Amino acid sequence: MRRALQAVLPRTLRARLTAGLVVLLAAASLAVGLTTVLALEGFLVRRLDQQLTAAGGRFPASLEHGERPDADNRPDTRGQSAYTFGARLKGGEATQAAVVHDNTDARVPLTGADQRALAHLPVDGRGHDVRLSAIGAYRVLAVAGDDGDVLITGLPLRPVAETVHRVELVEAVVFGSALAVTGVAGALWVRLSLRPLRRVTATAAGVARLPLASGEVAMPAPVPDTDPRTEVGQVGAALNRMLGHVGDALARRHAGEERLRQFAADASHELRTPVANVRGHAELALRHPGPVPVEVRHALERIQSESQRMSTLVDDLLLLARLDAGRPLARGPVDLTRLVLDATGDARAAGPDHRWTLELPEEPVTVTGDEHRLQQVVANLLANARTHTPPGTEVAVRLGAPAGRTELTVADNGPGIPEALQAEVFERFARADPSRSRAAGNTGLGLAIVRAVVAAHGGTVGVASRPGRTVFRVVLPDTPPDARAAEPGPTIVTQA
Repeated sequence: MRRALQAVLPRTLRARLTAGLVVLLAAASLAVGLTTVLALEGFLVRRLDQQLTAAGGRFPASLEHGERPDADNRPDTRGQSAYTFGARLKGGEATQAAVVHDNTDARVPLTGADQRALAHLPVDGRGHDVRLSAIGAYRVLAVAGDDGDVLITGLPLRPVAETVHRVELVEAVVFGSALAVTGVAGALWVRLSLRPLRRVTATAAGVARLPLASGEVAMPAPVPDTDPRTEVGQVGAALNRMLGHVGDALARRHAGEERLRQFAADASHELRTPVANVRGHAELALRHPGPVPVEVRHALERIQSESQRMSTLVDDLLLLARLDAGRPLARGPVDLTRLVLDATGDARAAGPDHRWTLELPEEPVTVTGDEHRLQQVVANLLANARTHTPPGTEVAVRLGAPAGRTELTVADNGPGIPEALQAEVFERFARADPSRSRAAGNTGLGLAIVRAVVAAHGGTVGVASRPGRTVFRVVLPDTPPDARAAEPGPTIVTQA
């Protein structure tokens, strides 16, 4: 019942205010109309009672002459209103009953029900309503006669009912017109009054559409409606203060992100040389022709391994910093079919315990982009599937070219990605198992690089995972953006 009522009621504030105004006016009109009709009806009935009191029992008293064999014995109808009813009761039974018509009287046949209704009238000199089968509703008054009889005089209620009905029609037309005019005028007035609120709503909606999660954002102009004496003005002032705080917070965040990106780029660039030197000296020491103690050789091998891993990490960080800064990527035709074929072969050699399947279209798939970076995307996806699934897992690589785009999917039947981590899988240094050993050389940047490179090519990447099936899907457009890299966008994570 409550839901049905909510579905019927208007939802917008403008509609509710207009409906409330119309309902209040309708209630007031109904009250005025009922009061007017009841007062008019009471007034007209009192007028009938006054006429009946003034007439007394003269007309019913003149009915006692019986059959009226001559004109002298006719009832006295002088001074009686048309359709005046008269009846004489003797012993509780009406002996005569007539109604005035064209200055003469006409007998009124009375049924048994009419006889009982007249017999039960109180003889109190007051008006009472009675309905007779032959002549309809009447207002009657009963008085005691001189011969122990009861004289009843009545006037028809039909003129009263017709007058009241005409008044009701007039009121219905007048009040209906007033409601229609008030509804239209009220809607216009409410619409005009709510213009400041619509401006506040439009500003808030504009802020909600801004990409606040990425980059520097230009905040909209402040709301002009800030009069503290009005509710809308108070809301506008509060919204302006909130926009100011949000703008300051976004500016500070953007400045911090820019400093962090610059630091990452500078640090990665500066670290490349010393890391390369460490790696070179370790390789040189391992080539020494003379005898080298086993402990020293092991230490040198570890230094070489870790320096190689550090070199990879520095290169990844530098790549992400360049992509974040919008550095241009190379643009040229890339044979994605050959690239996927080579990457799958490398993955099969690196993970012989996995079952690798490859599905390619009959015609080569060519895209425009940076060949080296796209190769890095495919290699990172295959390495991610190999690293995070147990031996024996089937990894299916599929390349397709639907209309208007190129689509690459890497699916496996491994344990899947926990639902709580799916929204963070493309974040930097994201790990499904923080306690997992890093001996495999994983830096936690592989999928972050995938997202950044794909976004730089104007594409999207997403993941759908559940226990027993995980699918990474990369979509590249046929017409890539300009050579300048795009800002990485959000990744949509859904359940397969």
